[in-house]
Amino acid sequence: MRLANLDGRLVVLRDHHAVDVEKLSNGRFGPDPQDVFDEWDAFAGWAAAADFAAADATPYDVRRLGPPVPRPRQVFAIGLNYDEHAAESGFVRPSAPLVFTKYVSSLTGPYTTVVLPTDTVDWEVELVVVIGRRARDVGADDAWSYVAGVTVGQDLSERTSQHAGPAPQFGLAKSFPGFSPLGPALVTPDELTDPDDLEIGCSIDGDPVQTGRTAQMIFPVGVLVEYLSSILPLQPGDLIFTGTPAGVGAGRKPPRYLRPGEVLRSHIGGVGELEQTFVAGA
Repeated sequence: MRLANLDGRLVVLRDHHAVDVEKLSNGRFGPDPQDVFDEWDAFAGWAAAADFAAADATPYDVRRLGPPVPRPRQVFAIGLNYDEHAAESGFVRPSAPLVFTKYVSSLTGPYTTVVLPTDTVDWEVELVVVIGRRARDVGADDAWSYVAGVTVGQDLSERTSQHAGPAPQFGLAKSFPGFSPLGPALVTPDELTDPDDLEIGCSIDGDPVQTGRTAQMIFPVGVLVEYLSSILPLQPGDLIFTGTPAGVGAGRKPPRYLRPGEVLRSHIGGVGELEQTFVAGA
């Protein structure tokens, strides 16, 4: 199932068409894309039996899609979760997940225009996990049963403010307006042949800058859910940005950052694509 936010309404995407969930369920589930996560098990059971093929479906413009999870309670992000990215950043392999948070106000949909606050904004394509059930002290082997689905994310990063203090300022530097695009849809794990091994990458104006596979994560999804849920409860609809592969701008010699007019396309195999166009700040 591919669940999306179309003009602020919860829809299921099928063959370039959208099915409105509230209408198909006769009001059993409301139109708000965020509310469904508090009833995820009931919704998933209903969706498994629903006749989407016979439903009233309408064509849609991908640019009308918003973030599939618009108002999560918690947004976690994992740093240095790929060996080559840790190396290009000048760090050794972490012995435990490096966790920080991003702010909800930075979330946007998959096709957006982003204002560059400085000339040192970097790209980081990431698999984003969406929690479907409250998770506390969950083992890695059971973790995927607590996941509603995955989506594509960009952890855009303003490197000057990130490294301005005596210690890195991850959260603020990665939470400027528009710095956390998501989408185009939440894809449930059953749609993917192997949700732990997906092709991931991004390009600038058609030039590939990041290429990898999520199987290269130091701490895979199951371990991340286990680790986080051992410390605090994960709530339905929470997001986990799982880290980025090598190829970021700051790791290049000399560093290379995003420029006004450039178009960044981020993709994950079987999940979808984002597109961000950048403009200069005032």
